[in-house]
Amino acid sequence: MSVVEDMRSQAEEAKVLDGVVVRFAGDSGDGMQLTGNNFTEATALYGNDLATFPDFPAEIRAPAGATFGVSAFQIYFGADDVTTPGDATDVLVAMNPAALTTNLKDLVDGGLIIVDTDAFTDKNLVRAGYTANPLDDGSLDNYRVLPIDITKQVLEAVKPYGLSHKFGVRCKNMWTLGLTMWLFDRSRDAAIAGLKKKFAKAPDIADANIAAINAGHAYGETAELPTGIEVYKVPRANVEPGLYRNTTGSEALSYGLVAGGQLAELPIVFASYPITPASALLHTLSGLKQFDVVTFQAEDEIAAACAAIGASFAGSLGVTSSSGPGIALKAEAISLACATELPLVVVNTQRGGPSTGLPTKTEQSDLNQSIYGRHGDTPMPVIASSTPTDCFDVAIEAVRLATQFSTPVLLLSDGYLANASEPWKVPDFDEYEHFPVKHETNPEGFSPANRNPETLARVWAKPGTPGLEHRIGGIERDFVTGDISYEPANHHKMTMIRKQKIDGIAKFIPDQKVDQGNDTGKLAVVGWGSTYGAIHQAVKRARAEGKDVSHIHIRYMWPMPANLEALLKGFEKVLIPEMNTGQLVNVIRAKFLIDAKALNKISGQPFKIREIEAEIKAQLEGN
Repeated sequence: MSVVEDMRSQAEEAKVLDGVVVRFAGDSGDGMQLTGNNFTEATALYGNDLATFPDFPAEIRAPAGATFGVSAFQIYFGADDVTTPGDATDVLVAMNPAALTTNLKDLVDGGLIIVDTDAFTDKNLVRAGYTANPLDDGSLDNYRVLPIDITKQVLEAVKPYGLSHKFGVRCKNMWTLGLTMWLFDRSRDAAIAGLKKKFAKAPDIADANIAAINAGHAYGETAELPTGIEVYKVPRANVEPGLYRNTTGSEALSYGLVAGGQLAELPIVFASYPITPASALLHTLSGLKQFDVVTFQAEDEIAAACAAIGASFAGSLGVTSSSGPGIALKAEAISLACATELPLVVVNTQRGGPSTGLPTKTEQSDLNQSIYGRHGDTPMPVIASSTPTDCFDVAIEAVRLATQFSTPVLLLSDGYLANASEPWKVPDFDEYEHFPVKHETNPEGFSPANRNPETLARVWAKPGTPGLEHRIGGIERDFVTGDISYEPANHHKMTMIRKQKIDGIAKFIPDQKVDQGNDTGKLAVVGWGSTYGAIHQAVKRARAEGKDVSHIHIRYMWPMPANLEALLKGFEKVLIPEMNTGQLVNVIRAKFLIDAKALNKISGQPFKIREIEAEIKAQLEGN
């Protein structure tokens, strides 16, 4: 039998798996994010459910071969519901020794390693901390290793296109993509079409990269690969029919803000200042001007927040965004929005802190800041998105709360949600309920201090409307007239009315539901934000083993749902996994006097399913 016939026979006898975790890793200049995104698109088109986790360094371009400069992209895809980017890695594509040493710990025993042997030079080995070449010293014997001289292969593939050595080597990520697509029986069509579009003005570059993809795929088809390395088959997922697109949390959040503006019948003014990982909102929204969106990049965080407040004062909906350090700078302006009782949406895409901290890594450590982090008594609603696609609905809800209650609203996302992606069934916009804003137009009996008796929201009048001329500001105002007032009793009354307005939002939000399991029992695993996927899978596995455990995931962080206390007290134990030192735990203990237990992780990485699963077992066994 020929080599080609042998490989075809292997493909026909492909290994069928329910799910696979693949990680691409290399220098930040190796194009691992682009490779991962292309593979993700092909996998989505194939019909698998999936979740991704881009993980890149803070340095714009770290020294080549440095461990702290490794960029990685992980994708978990399967035939069942996928809610996390996966725990252990099944296939690791390591473009150099640094990528191997930093990612090997997450590879399963017997996992497949694809390496570029041309990158395993003495210099790169030393830089990665190796004293011997791991490809030769037996340290990888527990794994299946596929060593390929990728650099040499790709240079040969692109030779007809006259690229320099430097530009030719840059195509090696596409060669690797082609090989990986062969390995998992993915179509190259979407990637090739994308390259033609991207390099429409440089067809030689497009053709060279396409040649690299095809060469990598052909290598898998024709090379005599080691025993045990075969094509993987992951069956298509059984998903609800509809129109799907792959989306990141930042994209979904941007679309949700636009949708919220359309449902409120208000123009959006998005004022922001660049900061990792929040900048993607500005990038996306700047391309959506046709939906009555104005974007403004301010000179600093304070100016951005104040510009958004000014837009709201003028009758639009002001939106501003940042990460933890920038939200700290915006705090005084946010307090101004609380004092003036103007609608404002503030997006906090959390990252590792404090200070500069881990700017490209994820964390949930801004909950205390969001609920309490302003001077004076300045309560405001705080809501949190739980998955990349959930960001869409949460953004709409933030707009609804801000406009219905004339208040700033803080929306919590995080670095994982912002950058991760998953398939999103595009919703039917006609099914969403409109909540049109009606600015005050009647001058009879008008006062800027007038309130809706049901919601306690302050009246919203556009400046310049005849008969409705008024001013508002940060100095305390009279409860009746809205004029400046220093009366002690009036300040007490105004402070309490602002608090009552925010507390009263609990009557206008849904009751807390149990995401999975019973309404009472031995253990409730309570989460918020991006811990959703890992908790969902851990509880699902535990319940499959007959364990009495439920999953409750909170969207409304402040004020909390009216039934949450009673719901939590229906369980013997409450476990709260958080990517912080236990901030929600402390809120639950203080507010409800429930002895919730904390499971903390502050590593810049999302929870693994197995970490939560182990703690569920420990709690149920009384450890």
